[in-house]
Amino acid sequence: VQLQASGGGLVQAGGSLRLSCAASGSIFRVNTMGWYRQAPGKERELVAAITNGGMTNYADSVKGRFTISRDNAKNTVYLQMNSLKPEDTAAYYCNAYVKVGQIYEYNYWGQGTLVTVSS
Repeated sequence: VQLQASGGGLVQAGGSLRLSCAASGSIFRVNTMGWYRQAPGKERELVAAITNGGMTNYADSVKGRFTISRDNAKNTVYLQMNSLKPEDTAAYYCNAYVKVGQIYEYNYWGQGTLVTVSS
């Protein structure tokens, strides 16, 4: 199973970006998908997560600015980021819990995509 993330880049404060992450491979079902971020010198932190039923969870720092969504038919998760701030600058990683058969579930990480917000 592979997670392919895209959509990072450089944006000015107040701007928007949309990240995408698609899961591919031998997938029975993709369960919870999420986005994490890691800024230089800091620990990786959860940004937002979404279950395959659509329940969402957000870090307090992004509530009201970021929206996570998913397309279950495409095994893809999105992160719409609005009103970006310089403190949102980080490498963003997608994460997914994937059932590769009817019993076993594994956790996978995508490669990081860099988001840089200039002031």
